[in-house]
Amino acid sequence: MKGKLFFKDEKAKKIFDKVFDYNTLLILHELASKGWFDCILHVVSTGKEAHVFKAQDINAKPRAVKIYKIETSEFKNMIKYIEGDIRFKHVRRDKRHIVFTWTKKEYKNLDIAKKAGANVPMPLAYRDNVLVMEFIGDENAAPLLKDVNLNNEELEKAYWDVIDSVAKMLFKAKFVHADISEYNMLYWKGKVYLIDIGQGVLLSHPHAKEFLERDLRNISKFFSKRGLKKDLEDVKRDLKEKKKEIQL
Repeated sequence: MKGKLFFKDEKAKKIFDKVFDYNTLLILHELASKGWFDCILHVVSTGKEAHVFKAQDINAKPRAVKIYKIETSEFKNMIKYIEGDIRFKHVRRDKRHIVFTWTKKEYKNLDIAKKAGANVPMPLAYRDNVLVMEFIGDENAAPLLKDVNLNNEELEKAYWDVIDSVAKMLFKAKFVHADISEYNMLYWKGKVYLIDIGQGVLLSHPHAKEFLERDLRNISKFFSKRGLKKDLEDVKRDLKEKKKEIQL
């Protein structure tokens, strides 16, 4: 029945009960009552700041449910990505409000990136510390790009996938991911998806150029380590080439 949330996997239920509070359970029930999902299937990943669960709606359509942990989130690190963002003014410095703002920020960032044409999960809904997104994968989540063995042709295509997404975010949406790393790129059906986009900032942010430089450096390091030699200047040049394509 719509809105009747339950955990299909006992491990997921135990992790939830151990980590999250009653208010988070109420939020899950609220989102379930709106039809975004009705069953938590299993744990996808656990981290210091958030856990991700696979869920499904009443039509068995998969969803990713990301729940931020209020007590253990590094809210001091979050502040530097929130302050200076014109979308989020007058943010209180208490931990709960910062985590709620971060969840909203990740939703809005995904929406911006998706509308620009970048390969990111489609954002569906959010409330307080819970974010519901498109699930990338089948029974299990798509693997990280770093864990997939690619031939030279596939590796080069993966590189251009990343450059294409970065270019669309930057030149169409005036937006910077700000946290591209080998742990934030999924590989699914021949495409690279950028995830964990909560740190993303508008280009107007005072540290946007610094964050962009770091993203490009990480792209260079990752693909060079895998055998596709791209130094930082190569990545910047390729990004400019993509800009020309986007503007055609």
